[in-house]
Amino acid sequence: MSAAEPALDRLYAHHSQWLRAVMYRRVGCRETSADLVQDVFLRLLGRASLPILEEPRAYLARIAHGLMVDCRRRQALERAWLDKLASLPEADMPSPEEHLQIVEALARIDALLDGLNPRVRRVFLLSRLEGKSYPQIAEQLSVSLSTVEKDMAQALRHCYCVLMG
Repeated sequence: MSAAEPALDRLYAHHSQWLRAVMYRRVGCRETSADLVQDVFLRLLGRASLPILEEPRAYLARIAHGLMVDCRRRQALERAWLDKLASLPEADMPSPEEHLQIVEALARIDALLDGLNPRVRRVFLLSRLEGKSYPQIAEQLSVSLSTVEKDMAQALRHCYCVLMG
């Protein structure tokens, strides 16, 4: 048992129902709100110790909000992937296992690119996922070739820093 577990037990006992109600109001789904609350406490369980909390509800809500944003981004990625799948011939459809692997890879890529300027992110995705050349990207985005090169360099530096961080 870690040193944080008794404090975490108390935190859960005193605030989990409140947090579940808050998350339900935000996401509108009991199962999703319960999952998010569970994820908040799992995240805290992985810590060696909990900070001294003067405002435990604000602390929990901030963690839950971040998890909710991640969940919504993943759902948006999955919807975009499903839209793309709808345009494929049935013979090219991935298996359920491949589908899950692709969605997970897309979520990892999305998390990796989090924090990038939207244009830099778009340049990176057009280059790496759609295979467009820098001149094609410059034309599509109505920017100079130099801007595309600088944006790609920034995106690659960002990815390197995140991966090596």
